[in-house]
Amino acid sequence: MKDKDKIAVFIDADNAPAKKIDKVLSELARYGVVNIRKAYGNWKNANLKTWEDVLHEYAIQPIQQFDLTKGKNATDMALVIDVMDVLYTKDVDVICLVSSDCDFTPLVTRALADGKTIIGFGERKAPMPFVNSCSRFLFLDDDPSEDIPLPTATKSLNKNTKLISLLGQAIEAVEEDDGWAMLGPIGTHISNHASFDQRNYGFKKLSDLFASIDLFDMKKTNGSVIWVKDKKRHKTANGKGK
Repeated sequence: MKDKDKIAVFIDADNAPAKKIDKVLSELARYGVVNIRKAYGNWKNANLKTWEDVLHEYAIQPIQQFDLTKGKNATDMALVIDVMDVLYTKDVDVICLVSSDCDFTPLVTRALADGKTIIGFGERKAPMPFVNSCSRFLFLDDDPSEDIPLPTATKSLNKNTKLISLLGQAIEAVEEDDGWAMLGPIGTHISNHASFDQRNYGFKKLSDLFASIDLFDMKKTNGSVIWVKDKKRHKTANGKGK
């Protein structure tokens, strides 16, 4: 049996919600065991009191960083240095970065080059280059679209050209001659290609996301195998909608 992946978590406490730490660690438990847990910030700052309240409960090591120069974020620098130190000196498989404001894209690309899986967590204000560079990124704040009625939400998803393009490309990459593609390989292709996670759109399962977008056909075979087809592309290719 393969040993569980070893995970190192680095938290930018200045720019991450403490109340979501349980969600972060619960998600990481799907990947392996969290061996390193560090949170960075000026712990003399009253704004970090919510983080102080959970440090001991979740065995997170606080790393003190004083605000030595106004406008300069020593916390981010210390976090980056420690991640690089772990890359060179520790046996870890997964690196988790929890931050919403800082763009850690160069750090992520460097760690990816070393063969590490990078999981990011943050609020929706997180810089998109950072979000997109991660192996997977999960938003910690609620999606405003979750409160939108289903017909309106479906229409909104249909107009999300970036999402539709990503899903369509995944189908095309793994589809069979008749245009149908199994959901499992679609999900694998997407995860290898982008930091996509359907939960960021308010859906627990990828199949639920596809079902909410009327640009795709779906069917089941053998009772449980789900297949998806791109309606528009298949119709264009064949001159009909079948």
